[in-house]
Amino acid sequence: MAAGKGTRMKDATKAKVMFEVMGKPMVQHVVETAQALGSDRIITIIGYQRESVEAHLRTVAPTVEFAVQDPQLGTGHAVMQAEPFLRNYEGDVIVLSGDVPLLRKETIQKLFDYHRENNAAGTILTARLDDPTGYGRILRSNNGYVVGIMEHKDATEEQRKINEINSGIYIFDTRYLFTALQHINPHNAQNEYYLTDVFGHFWEQKLVVAAMVTGDANEIRGVNTVEQLQEAEEVLKSRNK
Repeated sequence: MAAGKGTRMKDATKAKVMFEVMGKPMVQHVVETAQALGSDRIITIIGYQRESVEAHLRTVAPTVEFAVQDPQLGTGHAVMQAEPFLRNYEGDVIVLSGDVPLLRKETIQKLFDYHRENNAAGTILTARLDDPTGYGRILRSNNGYVVGIMEHKDATEEQRKINEINSGIYIFDTRYLFTALQHINPHNAQNEYYLTDVFGHFWEQKLVVAAMVTGDANEIRGVNTVEQLQEAEEVLKSRNK
């Protein structure tokens, strides 16, 4: 997903995913990780300033395909734009965010393995944070499967004590994903389609939703501000020492 505007980055002339970390646009880091996994296809969902994103990726990753999200109506709507590319595909698809440049290939591979071991319709990469304020909390059943994702603002006092949070990185079995997307609605203040709403459909259908905790919470950091961009740069520098 690489369609966002990034209003907090203080430069409206540039798509958020085109801001650089260690000399490369964030989206390039994400695409290179997908390539390293041996992905059959990489579909980049573009929107804001899409010409620049597409031109850059065509140069550095010529096999990448592009789906246009215009207007941008949320994460669920973004993934809907990939359906024509994947209509006849049977297998698993990973949803990555173009502004999460620190995710390691090894972590995604573990997530795939975990997803398949649990025969899940969807699997969420999660992290445990000392301060989970503002993040969606992962609610698990006694057997460890996910039974809910509770946004911070809607959480009870007890639920806010949960420190396992949703990273926004998911693996889906395509047999269930696009059917579920047909059942989600933009019934929220932003009038957007949320990708997390597909899990509600999965639970209604008694499908398994699994979650794996990453050992390094830095990996799931999103970049929304210039300060966070600098922090991401420092993390990558420390890895390369």
